[in-house]
Amino acid sequence: MQFHALNFSCCCNSHLNNAVPFKTLVSHNNPPFGTGVIFRSTWKTSLDLKQLNRGGAINSSSEEQNSGITAEATRKVVEHICLLKAKPDLSDKDEKDMLDFLYTCQYQMRGILAISLGRISYENVDGYTHAVFMRFQNKEDLSKFYEHPFYLGVLKDHVTPYCHEFGYFDYESEIQDDILSIFRKGEEFNFGVEYIFLISLKESSLGDVADDALTSLAELTMQFPSLIVQATKGSTFNPGSKDYTHAVVIRFRSSEAFDIFMGTSEYKDVWRSKFQPIIEKKLSISFSVDPVGNELM
Repeated sequence: MQFHALNFSCCCNSHLNNAVPFKTLVSHNNPPFGTGVIFRSTWKTSLDLKQLNRGGAINSSSEEQNSGITAEATRKVVEHICLLKAKPDLSDKDEKDMLDFLYTCQYQMRGILAISLGRISYENVDGYTHAVFMRFQNKEDLSKFYEHPFYLGVLKDHVTPYCHEFGYFDYESEIQDDILSIFRKGEEFNFGVEYIFLISLKESSLGDVADDALTSLAELTMQFPSLIVQATKGSTFNPGSKDYTHAVVIRFRSSEAFDIFMGTSEYKDVWRSKFQPIIEKKLSISFSVDPVGNELM
């Protein structure tokens, strides 16, 4: 499989009308990284997650297979985040139709390595109601995706009628050079909580300071394989969108895993010392991931 990095930038933030944003059932005061959020979790286990720590016995399949591989064994990928603001009268049927067609994109065009999507679990400052996460091999594949007739048709017929605004955020990241990690396949990727954290950092902090903060968070997530399946980070490269400069996506094993991680002293220290001094704006959202099978596509 060849992965190439090409120069491409794309951004869209469409205001379709002035409808009032859809309100979700749970309201929180925009806590840092979503602390205190209640999720709908589909993972059932007899293990007590509260007894698991960074030395826990539950490890990702990619970690098990790559236990002898050095940290340099990684691949670059491009992550795509689409956030939607649904109209207040969106029915359950129309919501399912919209999400089903967006999910089907991976089967109708080449280049999409992984996808997850769902209804955001709590209110957020920007009023987004639904989120889509996709992974691409490179920026060229992302460019083709934005222009693909099937995707444009899905937006026209199954997204725009139900949403009054949506925005895109793309960033380049690195993951383990392992097929399960790249394609997010295997049993552990079929459930849990997808957590998306968008931040705008002070201009004076861009560069080494920002890199240090993001690297500190990434290194911390790697210390908790019992709670986290995978985490990626990177600078957004949408020149038309100045709302957020960086993005982080973390797949937690469950809502319980999320709560445990956010409650650790290590996480709180990283948040206070690395992020609070340099953040201008932040948006944290999450959605529950339902089982979708475990066969490699």
